Amino acid sequence: MQYLISVIHDDSTLATPDEMAAIDVFNDRLQAAGHWVFAGGLAGPDSATVIDNRGAEPLFTDGPFLESKEHLIGFWIIEAPDLDVALTLAAEGSKHCNRKVEVRPFR
Repeated sequence: MQYLISVIHDDSTLATPDEMAAIDVFNDRLQAAGHWVFAGGLAGPDSATVIDNRGAEPLFTDGPFLESKEHLIGFWIIEAPDLDVALTLAAEGSKHCNRKVEVRPFR
């Protein structure tokens, strides 16, 4: 089963070079163990655009969205046999990136 591990942060600071090196080590471990599907870091929330297509015309709203206290700064998509393995991997990833993470299975 595939899981999304979202990396959450409460400000817009970028990962330090040491944190990026630790993340690279974790990425290598995921790949070697066969859990790697895809991962990426994201630009800050000020670069975001929300598209709301519920009205007659699409509404485009550019960031930043100051009402949010936390935002997504990166993610891993992993393959794991069950939630317990996914949570174990997410806990390791959280330690490597020094950030909170959220785990969700894909449907």
